Amino acid sequence: MKVLAFGASSSAQSINKTLATYAAGLIEGATVTVLDLNDFAMPLFSEDSEKEFGVPSEAQAFLDEIAEADLLVVSFAEHNGCYTAAYKNTFDWASRLVNKVYQNKPVIALSTSPGPGGAKSVLALALNNLPFFQANVLGSLSVPSFYDVMKDGDIVDDELKQSLVALMAKASA
Repeated sequence: MKVLAFGASSSAQSINKTLATYAAGLIEGATVTVLDLNDFAMPLFSEDSEKEFGVPSEAQAFLDEIAEADLLVVSFAEHNGCYTAAYKNTFDWASRLVNKVYQNKPVIALSTSPGPGGAKSVLALALNNLPFFQANVLGSLSVPSFYDVMKDGDIVDDELKQSLVALMAKASA
């Protein structure tokens, strides 16, 4: 099974990328590819830019990564209750090439934050929007207080860890 994992953030220290990578690693025998949205940096989307310069090749590269995956594990970072600008921009450019960005792939949607909210607002937004862009959402989980529950590369909160293990087992079944 080819698993594509990424944090929907451009932070070099993205806790969402860490969570997505950790979750994908729970799938026994999977080949995991971890994306960094910084590798798909594009100009700010606008129809004017598209008319003048066309769609950047990075948008197609992002879609190609999705196309090669059997499962996507995406952890959504929250900026003021919404998607990060980096994710939204990558998604907007990709959707100009293929409106169904997620190409009917199974998706595990996650979110985390340093605080107790666990980025639940953006996760709710994603769960509402993902199906419209042909994501087959298998399940979701919000992980609150990341720095309290993730220690030395492992989730130390037993209830959260069991929830994530069960979610990932469902994805690999």
